Amino acid sequence: MEILVIRHGESEDETVNVLEPLTNLGIEQSKKMSVRVSKEFPPELIWSSTLQRAKQTADIVANIVDCEVKYLDHLCEQKVDECDLKFHERIQQIFSYIKENSSQYKRVAIVIHGGTITKLIENFLRLPLNNNVWFHTNNTGIHFLHYHPKADIIKFSNSTCHLN
Repeated sequence: MEILVIRHGESEDETVNVLEPLTNLGIEQSKKMSVRVSKEFPPELIWSSTLQRAKQTADIVANIVDCEVKYLDHLCEQKVDECDLKFHERIQQIFSYIKENSSQYKRVAIVIHGGTITKLIENFLRLPLNNNVWFHTNNTGIHFLHYHPKADIIKFSNSTCHLN
C-alpha cells in the first residue's frame, strides 16, 4: 500500500487547538497540490483530521481527485493537555486503524498537521518514542510512504514542487 501524507494549506493561525480556516493563499496551495496529486498519484481514499484547515484541504483534494474523505478526530495535532507519550500512542493507534481499514486500496492520502506528520512517520519507521527527529513539512508538503513486501520505503519527503 502507498500512503500520501499531506500537510494542510496555510491558515490564519497555526496554533494547536484553533479551528482556523485556510487563507486565500492556503486555498491556492491546496488546489495546486491537488492537481499534482490527481495527475501523478491519485489516492482512492482520503483520511483527514477534523480541524478546519485540514478538512478544507482534504475537501479540495477530494473534489479534484474525485474520491471519498473519511474524517477522524484522532488525527488532530497534539492537544495542549496531552503529554508526548499520549500523543505518540494516539497517532500509533490511529495509524494502525487507517492501515487496517485501507488494506483494500492501492493508495490512500492522509491530510493532517505538522506535528502529527512527524509522529506518523516515526511510527512508519518504527522509531522509539524518545528520539530527536523532526520531519519538517511546509504547507501542502507531501510525503510518499510505500509499504513494499521487501522494505518500507519513503519515496520522497516534504515535496512542494507543485507550489513553483
